[in-house]
Amino acid sequence: MTTIPPYGVFLIFLLPLFSFAVIALIIRPFFNNKSLYAGYLTIGCIAVSLALSIWTLISVNHSGPIATGTTEWIKIGGTSIELGLMIDQLTAVMVVVVSFCSLMVQIYGQGYMQGDAGYCRYYAAMSLFTASMLGLVMAGNLLQLFVFWELVGLCSYLLIGFWFHKPSAAAAAKKAFLVTRIGDFGLLAAILYLYAKTGTFDIAELHHLAITGVLAGGVLTWAALGIFAGAVGKSAQFPLHVWLPDAMEGPTPVSALIHSSTMVTAGVFLVARCYPIFAGSETALMVVAGIGGFTAIFAASMALVANDIKRVLAYCTVSQLGYMMLGLGTIGLVTFYGDAAEPLELNVAHFVVAIGIFHLFNHAFAKCLLFQAAGSVNHATGTFDMRDMGGLRKHMPWTYLVYLIGTISMAGIWPLACFWSKDHILVEAMELNGAMKIFFYMGMITAFMTAFYMFRTLFMTFHGEYRGGASAHGHGGHGGHGGPHESPRVMLVPMVALALLAIASGWFNANGWFFGFFGEHTEGSVVERVFTMFTEHSYLPLISLILALLGAGLAYSMYIRRQPRSETVGGIFPIPYKVFSRKYWMDELYEKVFVVRVLVDGLFRIVQMFDTYVVDGLVNGVGWGTQADGRVMRKAQTGQLQLYGLVMILGLVVIIGFVFLFAT
Repeated sequence: MTTIPPYGVFLIFLLPLFSFAVIALIIRPFFNNKSLYAGYLTIGCIAVSLALSIWTLISVNHSGPIATGTTEWIKIGGTSIELGLMIDQLTAVMVVVVSFCSLMVQIYGQGYMQGDAGYCRYYAAMSLFTASMLGLVMAGNLLQLFVFWELVGLCSYLLIGFWFHKPSAAAAAKKAFLVTRIGDFGLLAAILYLYAKTGTFDIAELHHLAITGVLAGGVLTWAALGIFAGAVGKSAQFPLHVWLPDAMEGPTPVSALIHSSTMVTAGVFLVARCYPIFAGSETALMVVAGIGGFTAIFAASMALVANDIKRVLAYCTVSQLGYMMLGLGTIGLVTFYGDAAEPLELNVAHFVVAIGIFHLFNHAFAKCLLFQAAGSVNHATGTFDMRDMGGLRKHMPWTYLVYLIGTISMAGIWPLACFWSKDHILVEAMELNGAMKIFFYMGMITAFMTAFYMFRTLFMTFHGEYRGGASAHGHGGHGGHGGPHESPRVMLVPMVALALLAIASGWFNANGWFFGFFGEHTEGSVVERVFTMFTEHSYLPLISLILALLGAGLAYSMYIRRQPRSETVGGIFPIPYKVFSRKYWMDELYEKVFVVRVLVDGLFRIVQMFDTYVVDGLVNGVGWGTQADGRVMRKAQTGQLQLYGLVMILGLVVIIGFVFLFAT
């Protein structure tokens, strides 16, 4: 097969951008705001982008990275900043994931958003969102990446607050925008710091400087930590995780896209893209693994008690992103604390994508599927509250089937997709020695908790007896048309396609093709390497599987057998239950302590006092002085000649005095 030409690579990004421009400038102003042309155009453009993305992946796996050339963007003095694309194996995998998940979401949205007053606005924003994420993963330099990074944040703000007439949606959009800006400040600082030290924004050149040791020491560590700060904000890692659960206020297709392949995965991709910088700093790797491992357990604990199905899935996303960060940090630490350290080049070229991005790849399909299934349930019941659901497998057999597949995969149960990438992370963590083994135990605990809360959502939503939907307690939702019923085909087809990938995507690598570039550095594929490691640690996959099954069994016992009842367990452990359900009071900490006490009553009051007494005081003082001077001088302007003469004589005396005093 011929290699994709450079213009074909550019079209991957430009086609969704084209659909955004046409919808925003032509379809929305000149057609009905509910015009179906917006959806058809978006789906068509992203479908072509997907075809080109697959062609790019095949080309990269057969011929290596694709050179697209660069164009001068800005020139200031002797500094020239160029625009260019970086099409290597990591990019090739990501563009396939982004374009495929986006296509499934846009098709699904045809049914979910049908009749919505903002239909055209929705597809315009989704087109720009997809284009921004594709531009981010294809960027060839850090400054270009940062532009698309901010565009992704802007689009998430527009889509989370899509139903802006709802105060909760508007507040959630502002919260997401402001919280992620905190991390973005760290990323921008790191980019400028790297440029000040190296004189380049080019990612490939920075990789080379890090690998060869030219970029090292404190510069490397601080740059890595700044980059990770940006990843913490976008990927909702502790302590900047608080925006993501509230982001559920947006339409469910938006949630499916944000949580599967855009926005939150941008942070994981950023760490993988800049991994040579991280791999040279033990401190940075410790921070990545530590924050990732803690976030995985921290978010999972809140998912254990949440009753809103979308919020459970949101906490699941935060937890799994932490799991990916744990994998990215762990494999780098193996070079410092493992039994067999390997050269940096091997870790960069092989392990990073094999672990962090392999799990991102599998997670994307399962999570997109789960959110779409949750939207299907809401479409039928009018609520996201699982306490008002139950018994839906009788009314929604297809939705139940795909949700079951997504649940099994997300729980990491063999042989579905996420099992392979989840256990790969655990296998690598087993290589750590001493105190670093804590990261392995964090992964095992997360595996158990994930299985429990995912099967909890399955049993509460689809098993037992139907509890009335939105009519039961007045919970609102997007749909709810007359009672439980299966969703239309336009929503089911993408869910079935995603379900097939949730089963099979982990096996794509069985012959080393999808991540074929691993073969450059190792014999066989990633899956073969996993099997080799399983042979060395034969008990590990069995223990991991047993933990997942125990989590599922506990959920079955509590929510199907009712032995023990969930209420009883909550009564036995009232403090943990309250802490988890109140989300560790993190929202109150930020809003009432940080925002009100620290900012409003502290910093802002100091700034206000400075403005009042210093800035305004200086201006008012000048004005008062001018007025006082005017009052004094006014008394000398009486019209009496003798007074004028007296003033002239006094002025002359003063001048003569100055001459005698200061004359040399």
